[in-house]
Amino acid sequence: MMEAQTRKCKRLGKHTKASSNINNLDDGCLMHIFSFLSPIPDRYNTALVCHRWLFLACHPRHWLRVDRSVKDLSKPGVFPSIETAVAAARPGDTILIASGGSHVASNIQINKPLCLIGAGELPEDTTLVCSRGSDSAMEFSSTCKLANLTVRVELGCCLLHRSGRLTIDGCILQCESNPLDHLSYAIVSTASSSEYEVLPSALKTSGDSVAVSRTRIEGGAKAVLTSGALSLQQVRVIYSRTSVFFWFDVEQPR
Repeated sequence: MMEAQTRKCKRLGKHTKASSNINNLDDGCLMHIFSFLSPIPDRYNTALVCHRWLFLACHPRHWLRVDRSVKDLSKPGVFPSIETAVAAARPGDTILIASGGSHVASNIQINKPLCLIGAGELPEDTTLVCSRGSDSAMEFSSTCKLANLTVRVELGCCLLHRSGRLTIDGCILQCESNPLDHLSYAIVSTASSSEYEVLPSALKTSGDSVAVSRTRIEGGAKAVLTSGALSLQQVRVIYSRTSVFFWFDVEQPR
């Protein structure tokens, strides 16, 4: 009697284990689950599990991709430049920028909530270069996030913040050394209003601000220049052997 009950429990255990395997779910269900993961590192790491998960995690439904080497422009969700990807993106989309080499980013205006992420292991792997004569690499008028990217400018500023909440996480902002160094800034904010912006629920925010974390800022006259109502607050700095990492907020004084 006892042996029969034990065998039954073992059979039930095997059946339960097999039926609860996540790979038994269909593609649509898995893609829905992946949509709740943060793009970096969680959804990015799911793409390393197997070929099926790679296909589902990199599906255009989850994010758009920028790849300069793309040959087939009819391939859905893949674009040759950041500017074309931003133009095609819908509010709330994530744009994954391919690592290796550099991408041109000059006066790209972003007026919808987007997330731009470098696809490399380190921010140095994905570099956005702003050509001389441009005011900024990117100009933000909505709530956006940048992560795992290097933004390099010769003159002007790396990022121009007009309005919305801009989050910069794990990036490198570089102002190249030149005789006109006093005209270069990593971040310039001209935001002056605190009106509520209507966004998808996951991106809702009130007021305008810039939040910087785990970010290296190199060169330029100042890390931040503000000409609106916002001011630099809550600055933290960590010195490593080769780099200096910044955490700070640019927001309205309390």
